[in-house]
Amino acid sequence: MYKAKKERVLLVGVDLKTKKKDRIDIKSSIGELKKLAEAAGGLVIENIIQNKEKINPACYIGKGKAEEIARYCEELNINLIVFNDELSGTQLRNLEDIIGKRVIDRTALILDIFAKRATTKEGKLQVELAQLKYRLPRLVGLGTELSRTGAGIGTRGPGEKKLEIDRRHISSRINEVKNQLKNIENIRKTKRTKRLNSRIPIVALVGYTNAGKSTLLNTIIKNNEDYKKEREVFTYDMLFATLETNLRKATLPNGQNILITDTVGFVNKLPTHLIEAFKGTLEEVIYADLLLHVVDITNENLDIQFDTTLEILKELGVNKKPTITVFNKVDRKKSTEINYNIKGPKAFISAKEKINISELLKVVEDSLPRQFYDVKLLIPFSESDIVSYLFDSTKVKEFKHTQKGTYIETTVNEIDYEKYRSYITE
Repeated sequence: MYKAKKERVLLVGVDLKTKKKDRIDIKSSIGELKKLAEAAGGLVIENIIQNKEKINPACYIGKGKAEEIARYCEELNINLIVFNDELSGTQLRNLEDIIGKRVIDRTALILDIFAKRATTKEGKLQVELAQLKYRLPRLVGLGTELSRTGAGIGTRGPGEKKLEIDRRHISSRINEVKNQLKNIENIRKTKRTKRLNSRIPIVALVGYTNAGKSTLLNTIIKNNEDYKKEREVFTYDMLFATLETNLRKATLPNGQNILITDTVGFVNKLPTHLIEAFKGTLEEVIYADLLLHVVDITNENLDIQFDTTLEILKELGVNKKPTITVFNKVDRKKSTEINYNIKGPKAFISAKEKINISELLKVVEDSLPRQFYDVKLLIPFSESDIVSYLFDSTKVKEFKHTQKGTYIETTVNEIDYEKYRSYITE
């Protein structure tokens, strides 16, 4: 079987002396860019970092450095140059003119990964919307950029479409995609309303990409009595393995059912257009009763990744929602000491090795804002449908048939508590 040859990639970053201290350092940022390029299918050959006082508005880096990169590309047979920051259309055009090779920026790279991974109709539309919004203001500067035939990193689109369209057509397509997404959102709202009316608590997994959210989701649902292998979500040790929101049922130690939703991972310098495009999907977080902020405890930039997630949650307006900070991958860390001021409950786990999962679920149980009740019920034999419901929706601790009816000990939510209050014996 023919295997496409990987593009040979050169990474370029600028280390500004005026950079903010709370931002990820250039070495780590380039390291993350390398993982992104590899996730897109590129072969990273080398990286170049230039120290500068300020950004060059014409070509981002200095013209001399761009000419040096051109020579470098010839020597190492580089096909693609990826810049660590977002570039304007003018900067992209000028850099390509000087270097003579294809140039993309970090934003285009991330959008490309999303285009490659999107599988659902909604996911593909969301990515296309982000790509169109990104490319619209760059039409003048990009020149022939949009007339490429869609071969290589940074040129992919939903369904490998060719974005050979002008500003008017892009604007028209943006409106068309928005309308299609609105129709899909209406369907989701209907499903969401049913979930909210059921009053089953919703727990949302959030956090940096590749922190282990999907692995944790799979580990939790494996504890279910009705667990099925096909209910597991895709996991892989790479950035942005999960794009679509996954919703699964799980059971807490007290027998109460909950719904757990997995979300797209965040990353430093996540494109604004992408956040806007995926807001419909990310809205699931808004309706969650509790957030599990999953953090990779082994990452040297843990504090910056933590802040990045908080900033995005703030943009979504959910930063004040009840949250448990879940430090994952403790099996790969000798010490779990965290020199970082984190408010709220915490849990130290390994989703992969199933370490402290029961403890985490107990913390979830204790942190849910809704009230649950341990009850002892006596259900008349004529109300057998109630008995069936309780066995299906709660974890019955004890039951027996008596002369007066079926005796059941279980835990119910506040809705069921009010509904079946008349059957409570104690």
